[in-house]
Amino acid sequence: MKKLFIKTYGCQMNAYDSDRMADVLAPHGYQLTGAPETADLVILNTCHIREKAAEKVYSELGRLREIKRAREEAGSGMLVAVAGCVAQAEGEEILRRAPVADMVFGPQAYHRLPEMLARASRFKENKGRAKPAEMDFSAAEKFDQLPDSSRSPGVAAFLSIQEGCDKFCTYCVVPYTRGAEYSRPAAAVMAEAKRLVAKGVREITLLGQNVNAYHGADGRGDGCSLGGLIRRLAEMDGLARIRYTTSYPGEVDDDLITAHRDVPQLMPYLHLPVQSGSDVILKAMNRRHDADFYLRLVERIRRARPDIALSSDFIVGFPGESDADFEATLRLVREVGFASAFSFKFSPRPGTPAAAMADQIPEEVKAERLGVLQALLNAQQDQFNTRCIGAVMPVLFEKPGRHPGQIIGRSPYLQPVFVSGPASLIGQIVTASITGKGSYSLQGELSPGRQIPPFSKKGGGMMFNSAGGN
Repeated sequence: MKKLFIKTYGCQMNAYDSDRMADVLAPHGYQLTGAPETADLVILNTCHIREKAAEKVYSELGRLREIKRAREEAGSGMLVAVAGCVAQAEGEEILRRAPVADMVFGPQAYHRLPEMLARASRFKENKGRAKPAEMDFSAAEKFDQLPDSSRSPGVAAFLSIQEGCDKFCTYCVVPYTRGAEYSRPAAAVMAEAKRLVAKGVREITLLGQNVNAYHGADGRGDGCSLGGLIRRLAEMDGLARIRYTTSYPGEVDDDLITAHRDVPQLMPYLHLPVQSGSDVILKAMNRRHDADFYLRLVERIRRARPDIALSSDFIVGFPGESDADFEATLRLVREVGFASAFSFKFSPRPGTPAAAMADQIPEEVKAERLGVLQALLNAQQDQFNTRCIGAVMPVLFEKPGRHPGQIIGRSPYLQPVFVSGPASLIGQIVTASITGKGSYSLQGELSPGRQIPPFSKKGGGMMFNSAGGN
């Protein structure tokens, strides 16, 4: 049995892709290992969104070079692959700068891993052949050729339904590394969901770069919207909870909003990136919405589901961002009131329009603004978690905790919840009384007699209302 080590960077989509790479390689004798030192094949599944993404990859390749040399000196070989978005954007450069890499391939090519491995092995024997490099943009072909997974996915699982992006935000590399928007057929999504539920999955998170742009073929010659897909999934026996990420504000339609109102399995937590509260900056970002549109959308969503919790993404220090633009972002944050959020300093991605824009913001200004924004967002998250104390809510327990007798689950709002309880409750939805909070989690006590029957469609319903925040 050969050993496979995969290091995953970045988003949930990459985590899903890494799992599927393991599925592709399992029939060829590869078994996952937790350490690169024991691996016959190491895959770096990279992300190009964050700052200095490529430099981190080269640093890791330098470390792997020493591990690979040690294994070869001991008489055992190792193959090294770079996958994902950095590979898509800089594949030939990686092969030139880092000879330790035996192959590179983009996120739409990993279904051809066995073929690439064979070519990489031939290269080792015959230096006249080129190292494998695959940068195709065929998401449909990839999904059509992926095998069924033989692994146990656990209690909660990701399910990719949409890839790529047609929006071309000026700071983002996704259209260049993932390609155009593609939606999987509804029947294929339902079939994969059914397999996951049969293996014990209680909660599925639907994934896509613009997940609510989903319009998969429904088998009758029409397109199925995300709201329609959620309704179909909600009819599946055994599936208690549904989530989705990441959403594009301009693609939130009435059908999706009413799904939040009408489908109890759809959790009351929505990640809805706004990026900035300044109309000037939003236009420069090519976000196709302004602050007023976003605020009115939030109001519509909250009318449909008053207990919904909102999360978002923010970029500070975008080129040309003035003090007034930054203050507009703070005003929007105060008006919405977020349960959680991700915020970052703008970092130019090579090849994107924003990287070449004039009036780049000094790093010290970006750092100062980020500190102010994060202080506000952290305070809002703390306020939201504080309001949960004293509530009774259903918790889907996923795994044992670090301490004996402790188990960990997720609230409907995606917060980790720690309680003392038996491991037999893992995989079940049990109501818990929330007694305290940490920085990013809740502590609770099991509510006697409040276990929700296995696979009950009532498993996602809320037992309290939470104000949206001011």
